[in-house]
Amino acid sequence: MLSILPKNLSTAVLSVHTECAKYGYTHLSAGDLLRDERKRPGSQYGELIENYIKEGEIVPVEITISLLKRAMDQTMAANSQKNKFLIDGFPRNEDNLQGWNKTMDGKADVSFVLFFDCDNEICIGRCLERGKSSGRSDDNRESLEKRIHTYLQSTKPIIDLYERMGKVRKVDASKSVDEVFEKVVHIFDKEG
Repeated sequence: MLSILPKNLSTAVLSVHTECAKYGYTHLSAGDLLRDERKRPGSQYGELIENYIKEGEIVPVEITISLLKRAMDQTMAANSQKNKFLIDGFPRNEDNLQGWNKTMDGKADVSFVLFFDCDNEICIGRCLERGKSSGRSDDNRESLEKRIHTYLQSTKPIIDLYERMGKVRKVDASKSVDEVFEKVVHIFDKEG
């Protein structure tokens, strides 16, 4: 689901990757996969992905699912024991959810949703700070406000659906990196 972490990201990301491995999960970021595909020479989707990201819109599900499935297949082909995934930033709308269910039905189950809940202005401030060094085309106020609008219209209903199913594990992401990380570790300790 939507996860925007504090500006002190390098330590947090390294820690999340370490914890994922500790619990047997492989971390896959839908956003990272899309940005990598966008930059890949000869990508048939590169320009399309760039336009969607710049406009703060959701990339078509067929593209995102194909990238996620490819990454999952490659991970499991390299090591058949690596069959648990923490998928960051997906699904973001009903179309994503339906595409996931159609493509992954019987192949993958959603154990729980780790939801980082944070005030919009804090998120914008953190992303603008990140934008000073990230080089990301969507780390600007206009794109971020569009992303928040898209989130409220498209992603929040998906979170609400998983919440009704009892699968949402909420983290107050307005706290410090250490406090957020401690809560995530507690959730993984409980969920395994």
